[in-house]
Amino acid sequence: MSAQAYFDATAVGLEKLRDEQMGNIEAAAELLADTIQAGKAIFAFGASHSFMLPMELVYRTGGLMLVNPIYPHGMDLTVRPVAMTSQIERIPDYGRVLLENSPARAGDALLIASTSGRNAVVIDMALAAQEQDIKTIGITSVEYSTSVPSRHPSGKRLLDLCDIVIDNCAPLGDAAVEVPGVEQKTGPLSTVLGVVVVNAIACQTIANLVERGIDPPIYISANMPGGDEHNARLLAENSARIHYM
Repeated sequence: MSAQAYFDATAVGLEKLRDEQMGNIEAAAELLADTIQAGKAIFAFGASHSFMLPMELVYRTGGLMLVNPIYPHGMDLTVRPVAMTSQIERIPDYGRVLLENSPARAGDALLIASTSGRNAVVIDMALAAQEQDIKTIGITSVEYSTSVPSRHPSGKRLLDLCDIVIDNCAPLGDAAVEVPGVEQKTGPLSTVLGVVVVNAIACQTIANLVERGIDPPIYISANMPGGDEHNARLLAENSARIHYM
């Protein structure tokens, strides 16, 4: 049964994430806690479907308020024709332009998500972050990325450039389910596994802040009693590091 096969593939991926990537997730959380304690800002970027990971982190119930998205202009699913997103993410130096026109500065931290890690936009952004002394966390598929050539003139991939690399454990090509009679696999895993990764990082970052005696600003659902008031107060208190409001 193909539906069951997708559940099974997801469960295998989650188990692999927990068993093999917890150290990298904890290192990422420590970096973000250090960044927050130093009074600096946190940013997140992904192109096309990888932007779902920043979307999961930003303005989210139970989420850390201090994560700022860098919007993938021309590389989200509102673009028409949508296939143009695959062309734009290959344009050299566009990632640098996006970072340089964001509020990110030296000492900040940047999470970059790309399952293949081969396209110019994320590689140029990681290179620009290095030059600007912005620490980077890369979320990518190591199997996928090391099985395909880079599309960047340097020959580098995202995993070659980030301070911390987290393998999202998605397979080569991302899709994981074989349907009898169909050549192409279906059931991509990178989104569900990536969302688990970023929420795990957020949870651990919040725990690390509490251990340091720092009160972490966390969203409460606006549909809960008192939610609007709680969120408005914390947004005002942390406005210097929140750039998306």
